[in-house]
Amino acid sequence: MKVRHATEEELHLQWLSVDGLVIRSAIRKGTKGGTPLLLLNGIGASLEMMLPFVDAYPEPDILLFDAPGAGKSPAPSRPWRLSDYARVADHVLAVMGVDRVNVMGVSWGGALAQQFARQYPERCKNLILAATTPGQLMVPPSLGVMLRMSNPRRYYDKNYMKRIAGQIYGGKFRTNRLSAEIFADLTNPPSKRGYYFQVMALLGWSSLPWLGKLKMPTIVLHGEDDPIAPLANARIMAHLIPDAKLVCFDCGHLFMLTRAYRTAETIRDFV
Repeated sequence: MKVRHATEEELHLQWLSVDGLVIRSAIRKGTKGGTPLLLLNGIGASLEMMLPFVDAYPEPDILLFDAPGAGKSPAPSRPWRLSDYARVADHVLAVMGVDRVNVMGVSWGGALAQQFARQYPERCKNLILAATTPGQLMVPPSLGVMLRMSNPRRYYDKNYMKRIAGQIYGGKFRTNRLSAEIFADLTNPPSKRGYYFQVMALLGWSSLPWLGKLKMPTIVLHGEDDPIAPLANARIMAHLIPDAKLVCFDCGHLFMLTRAYRTAETIRDFV
């Protein structure tokens, strides 16, 4: 990974008026066209966090936005359900003038991607679930990981992020301090209210009852050493989603960044 920050020239950054909020969004124009990729990020994460993957996957247009309360998008005035965040994603696409996308969700964004695919199946050509779970009815992480993920301190305190990165993200972050330093520099901190609202959106939410009803082609990507989302969750989702394919990476929760080119190649072959 290399440290890089988004610019308006690279990502065509724009502010969209959606559901009474101003949403920070971006379009990275691809080299080949075709179906765009909608990239839904992890909890509290800004769109900059996905830049290593965006660099590794130049062919399609890639659409990104800061979820309400994450990055530079303001938080809603009250807690939302996951279906509300999915509605915002749908409205972002409408404002951008995009009808159909390949949807990729990472971690918390993977739960959002599942909800989006259920809520707006006509918009979702292919579904890519990365480092995620089926929601509250999941194989849980350790108590220590849950406690560290329950608050946004790691986004505000870079030294804290570097200390705990290996414990919560696993993989390369366990042994390579530089990876943690680069990751800490890749994001704009969320608002605390927005972060806690995203945590609350998952309360009572589970995709297990309806995963078997998803009809679009689906691939489940997961790290073999993922403290946040144990690998068993990926196996469960791949088993329940009709004809879903499971691909494992020799890394942790953030394999999309540490194994960006291999991830991009896997998705390229799938779509």
